[in-house]
Amino acid sequence: MKVEARLFLGVAVFLWATAIAYGIWTHSDQSFSHGRIEWGGLIALILSGGLLFICGSFFWFVSRRIDPRPEDRPDAEIAEAAGEYGFFSPGSYWPVGLAGAAAVTGFALAFVQWWLVIVGVLLLLFMIGGLLFEYHVGGRRAPHA
Repeated sequence: MKVEARLFLGVAVFLWATAIAYGIWTHSDQSFSHGRIEWGGLIALILSGGLLFICGSFFWFVSRRIDPRPEDRPDAEIAEAAGEYGFFSPGSYWPVGLAGAAAVTGFALAFVQWWLVIVGVLLLLFMIGGLLFEYHVGGRRAPHA
């Protein structure tokens, strides 16, 4: 998790440095802002850096509590990272429905159609529930031990 922590924290520091430079640039550029700071971009850069800092600090705290993974050790061999990474359903149609519901919701928000936002959110909840409980109910249920 140290790799992820360094990545997120590095981008957060870059965004904060960019925010400082952006604030100075917009304040000093007379042709663009007439000596005023452009607050929208400045706040967006600061908050984006803050969100990345939250993720990076979480990964850093987790990396201190678990054993080092092969990705975190410079002396690791490629074969050490081999193995199963998890289970991914090979024949599930729920992700397609989930993407469609997210697209409907996004378009509804873009065109400010509140009735369609409600429909899209309901579709999203239904698709998320279907994806979550795919192997707990119905024909694909895992047998009980």
